[in-house]
Amino acid sequence: MKKLKNEKELVRKAIEEGVKYGEERGAVEFEPGDSADLKIEYIYRLLVHDKVIQPMPEEQVSQKTMRHRLALWASHL
Repeated sequence: MKKLKNEKELVRKAIEEGVKYGEERGAVEFEPGDSADLKIEYIYRLLVHDKVIQPMPEEQVSQKTMRHRLALWASHL
């Protein structure tokens, strides 16, 4: 897994867009106190469920890999 040049900004963009996607879809309402890690995991699982992104094997799923996968998704928006 090669780190993207601007991965931090892409992760922020992915969280922002993922929250919008989830709330518009009616699947979730995030609270202001929800952590970034919680949002990342929920957004990743929602996008996989909706077949927007490809799932990773369950043994490879971690915060780091979910962040990377969401950053890749955000880079294509």
